Amino acid sequence: MIRFLQKDSRLVKGVFIVIISVACITMVITLVPGIFQDQVAGADVYASIGHGGPLGRFLPAAEEIQTADVQLLAQRMLQRQQMPDFVLPFMMQRVGQGLIQQQIELMEAHRLGLTATDDDVRRFLHTGMWGEALFPGGKYIGDEQYAQFVSQQFNMTRDKFEGEIKKEIEETRLRSLVTGGVTISDNEVRDAYRQQATKIKFDYAVISSDDIRKQINPTDDVLEGFFKQNASRYAKAVPEARKLSYIAFNASNLPQGAPQVSDADMQQYYTAHQKDYQVEDQVKVRHILIKVDASDPKSDAAAKAKAQGILDELHKGGNFADLAKKNSDDPGSKDQGGELGFIKRGATVPEFDAAAFSLQPGQTSGLVKSKFGYHIIQVEEKQTAHTRPLSEVKDQIQATLIRQKEAAQEQAFASQLSTEAAKNGLAATASAHHLQVQTTEFVSQQSTLPNVQDATSLLGAAFGAKKGAAPAVASTGDGYAIYQVLDIQPAHAPSFADYKSHILDDYREQQLPQLLSKKTNELANDAHSSNDLAKAAKAAGAQFKTSDLVGREAQVPEIGAIATAAPQLFDLGVNQISQPINTGTSGIVAKIVDKQEPNSDEIAKNFEQTREALLDQRREEMFAVFVSNLQEKYQKEGRIRLNKRAQQAMGGGAPAGGGAPAR
Repeated sequence: MIRFLQKDSRLVKGVFIVIISVACITMVITLVPGIFQDQVAGADVYASIGHGGPLGRFLPAAEEIQTADVQLLAQRMLQRQQMPDFVLPFMMQRVGQGLIQQQIELMEAHRLGLTATDDDVRRFLHTGMWGEALFPGGKYIGDEQYAQFVSQQFNMTRDKFEGEIKKEIEETRLRSLVTGGVTISDNEVRDAYRQQATKIKFDYAVISSDDIRKQINPTDDVLEGFFKQNASRYAKAVPEARKLSYIAFNASNLPQGAPQVSDADMQQYYTAHQKDYQVEDQVKVRHILIKVDASDPKSDAAAKAKAQGILDELHKGGNFADLAKKNSDDPGSKDQGGELGFIKRGATVPEFDAAAFSLQPGQTSGLVKSKFGYHIIQVEEKQTAHTRPLSEVKDQIQATLIRQKEAAQEQAFASQLSTEAAKNGLAATASAHHLQVQTTEFVSQQSTLPNVQDATSLLGAAFGAKKGAAPAVASTGDGYAIYQVLDIQPAHAPSFADYKSHILDDYREQQLPQLLSKKTNELANDAHSSNDLAKAAKAAGAQFKTSDLVGREAQVPEIGAIATAAPQLFDLGVNQISQPINTGTSGIVAKIVDKQEPNSDEIAKNFEQTREALLDQRREEMFAVFVSNLQEKYQKEGRIRLNKRAQQAMGGGAPAGGGAPAR
């Protein structure tokens, strides 16, 4: 398959983003309930999907999804999206389910005869966006560089990569077959654009929930009746409180003083942790970006021409930083002359990444096309992968070892104090070590404590301990505390007098929705009967405002997103008054003062773009239904088997306590 690249010198424009794109698309499918059956053997197989139908006996027993593939894709996506490591187990489950969906689609494509050949892959590679990467200047980069590129970008072999491209072609053909009959009438297109582009301006009266809340002032008798009626609600309104005694200490109180670290200690640590000091390949770059408006088919040529003009100026000796400040569409780097600093492999979009790492310091790229537009890249400095020497990281290692030794000494000292306190009491133990005993009043689990940097762990442990139990140890953030629970005050109901302000707040919140609705309805009725919203607003004590000329996606003060809170306003004509609108935080009544709909020329200008957007939406909806039904069919036939052992091995199957997987 690699040989075809050498036979054709045309620019290859579409390639490697396929793998990541497929994974991203498949992740949006919700996990299918009921397929998790532990009938796959080793943890190296994540799942198997069985063949069905009359041809099943001529095929393998099942198509397998390897755990290693799930892990690879999940880790790659985590890196690309710059998400924290703790998300990895969830990402693995989502990617695993996405690969199951992909395999079901492929099996259906094969059933329908929608297979891809090597020639199909060849044509596919020559219609994407990777020509500059594979054929700089029209010349093929060679098998070795191609293999290295695929390995660096996707951490896979050439054969596996090209196999993934075949899958993408087959999935695309299945999607085209399923959605090929989708049509949109001209009237639907016009109506959709008209609805999308219509703008309105309106006056509106606002009854604020904060103002209504202040008007709710019940008598003490009413409030006390509410308190009694909701006795169960307040039965434990006053939380449990506890009285504690404790001795707190940190590293400054250690009897043996600050720990010492020798050169031998640092050398030993450095040798054992050299991987922590490895520096990856990185380049220091600056760039100029000329954006392409994806909604305007003509903008690509204009952006490319502008970028080429800037590149020509650079070739004539133009200053890169000055041209970036003047022309770049990247707001994050424009004012710094296009400076991006050091970047590692995989930190930018693949096209940019490939070009940047192919240049040497001082070199400037040609035009590099990405989803953002056209880039011109200049490499200022290049660092190859290496391990930082001990001399460079010595201070860092010394600080780490001191912290480790301090932590060990603190733990040992805490254990010693706990043992002594159990025998001699907290007071005698504190006195023997020149420490102090702190005794609190009754405190809640959210309280702060004297001489304790972070009381979270200490209070959490203390509120789980028994009154009078032997002294125990808890962390304090910067050290430890040895504590005892002296007394416990259980959670209980407050007296009406002590809790009156809270009861008033609760009563107001209960009455507010009904009163807000009543006031808004009265405002709307008054405005409709008088046909004068301003007058009705003044009589109701409501705020009176006027919006800008806004579309459906606009945010309006006191209302929020029009499309969510008040889409009905777009159905009104000029001078019409709305029915009551409740946003949750306010009551609104509006009157349309201006309405601008797109004219026939504007509709015609945006007709094809709107048609394509509607077609894409309908196709996605149809294909989603098709895939959902297909998965349900496979599930009912018992053809999907997911390995729970693989889930557990990836951290997603067993409870934290180590029990059996959840069912």
